[in-house]
Amino acid sequence: MATLPILWTFRRCPYAMRARLAIAASGCQVELREILLKDKPAPFLAASPKGTVPVIVAGDQVIEESRDVMLWALAQNDPEGWLDMPAAGYDLIDACDGPFKRALDHTKYAVRFPNRDVASDRAEALSYLTDWNARLKHTAFLTGPRRTMADMAILPFVRQFANTDREWFDAQGLSRLTTWLDSFLNSTRFAEVMKKYTPWHADQVPVIFPGPPPA
Repeated sequence: MATLPILWTFRRCPYAMRARLAIAASGCQVELREILLKDKPAPFLAASPKGTVPVIVAGDQVIEESRDVMLWALAQNDPEGWLDMPAAGYDLIDACDGPFKRALDHTKYAVRFPNRDVASDRAEALSYLTDWNARLKHTAFLTGPRRTMADMAILPFVRQFANTDREWFDAQGLSRLTTWLDSFLNSTRFAEVMKKYTPWHADQVPVIFPGPPPA
């Protein structure tokens, strides 16, 4: 039996979440190794000294950025057509990973940034959410009638932001974005990638992801 690629991951990390979403959509199996960020195993750090998830180890290839993991998985198999999106989709991901994520962090972890104005940071994040909400006015997904990589790369971060204060989020009049988010949160795919695993140890039976479909 061929050796499967190894995916080092942490369940709640939105970067790792988007990687698992793409791998699940591709149907390409990996050996999933869940870690604790406060207790990173030596083999993980040996593969990727930067110490952040997700990381794919496929033979001699090490992929350390979540977007690259998504592209790696979808390049092997893309049955749902996630890569069939306009160039604007990559621009949306850039905005999510750059200014939106910074504003998200400044809002969620405001105590770490005592010299910043949390209201201004939240307003900046809201400007991106408002734009994405407007994009959903005439279509179900960010770049058209079907979900693409842009939707699935951004959704984990919108979820993270909404969870910082869901009551506030729901009061912002982002009805289309809220429907888009809640549809994702209630999906079988989300449940699949959020399954809980015990932290990896060297003697455990390998965890194959995605696993077989329910009987």
